Amino acid sequence: MDLTVVAYVIYLLISVGLTIWVARTLSRNGRIFLADVLQGNEKLAEAVNHLLVVGFYLVNFGFVALYLSQDESVADARRLFEALSVKLGVVLLVLGVMHLGNVYVLNKIRRRGALEREQTPPVPPQAWTGPATATGV
Repeated sequence: MDLTVVAYVIYLLISVGLTIWVARTLSRNGRIFLADVLQGNEKLAEAVNHLLVVGFYLVNFGFVALYLSQDESVADARRLFEALSVKLGVVLLVLGVMHLGNVYVLNKIRRRGALEREQTPPVPPQAWTGPATATGV
């Protein structure tokens, strides 16, 4: 069997495994964060979490598939490891950047919601006070 094909198989197995592991980890640990971002709406948090996981899978599997091609054939074990390290390193960087991007966006939404909650009074006002009039002039 050609070592280039072996490199493809190993690359796909590791990349798909890493993507699934990262998506499950983010989904499991992100539920609490999403519930906070969405002000305790658990159903909405679960729906958004699922949509984020589907999008994560689509983008990462698409990238893994597009990045599969190899310009040079793999001639020996050394080149096999070099090719795999470059490809897997790029996949890991893309996974990390996507994770940081998601956290950044969700944190901005969370902060905006926290600011809005702080600006609303805990009880509605009961009366209106008119402007003060100047006396003695």
